[in-house]
Amino acid sequence: MSKTITIDGKTIPFMDGQTIMDAALAARVYIPHLCHNPEFKPHGSCKLCTVKANGRLVSSCTMPACEGMEVENGTKELNDERRDLVRMLFVEGNHLCPTCEKSGNCQLQAVAYCLGMMSPRYNHFYPQREVDASHPDVFLDRNRCILCELCVRASRDVDGKNVFGLSGRGIGSRLVVNSCSGRLGDSDFAVSDKAAQVCPTGAILIKRQGFKVPIGQRIYDHKTICQVESQGKTGGEEDE
Repeated sequence: MSKTITIDGKTIPFMDGQTIMDAALAARVYIPHLCHNPEFKPHGSCKLCTVKANGRLVSSCTMPACEGMEVENGTKELNDERRDLVRMLFVEGNHLCPTCEKSGNCQLQAVAYCLGMMSPRYNHFYPQREVDASHPDVFLDRNRCILCELCVRASRDVDGKNVFGLSGRGIGSRLVVNSCSGRLGDSDFAVSDKAAQVCPTGAILIKRQGFKVPIGQRIYDHKTICQVESQGKTGGEEDE
């Protein structure tokens, strides 16, 4: 007999070793997240996946599921907190959705819509961030980086290259490239690398592909991120 937890009153089965997020994804239950990818070890940095488990706030991507656990996910309190976190991600970077090639395929944008973030609340920081177009096939725009470290983990754990890393602390944190010049074009990064495919925003873009699928026909243009995840897809996958 399988073990179960409940998420917002719905019974969800799980296996030993699975986290709350693992169980939710397997059951097609959407918990908002940005830094999580089931292919990599959980990171727990974005905090969007925070839920209340047996009355205690926990990161669902790192918290092991336990028999009988009662999880609150879609409450107004939690979604209000998530919306403020997303607002802060927008003002800490330079996210200009109408001119971004990733618009319609961007998980940050899709989560913002899902949480009802239709206007800013905080003053924009407008940080000075570098754009790196030195690579022949990949464009790196740090203005859109949310420091999720998905590219860092993919390059390290899947590609075995350690192309990316984070430097600095707090508001001074930034994505860096591990090459002598610090430029992506001087690294051994390849367009076929896993790290080129996992960015949830438009920070890492494959050149000459930006408008292959027209705006208006992209995955989040006609489906919410909740609907997409309930179908077992991930951000950026296109419908046939």
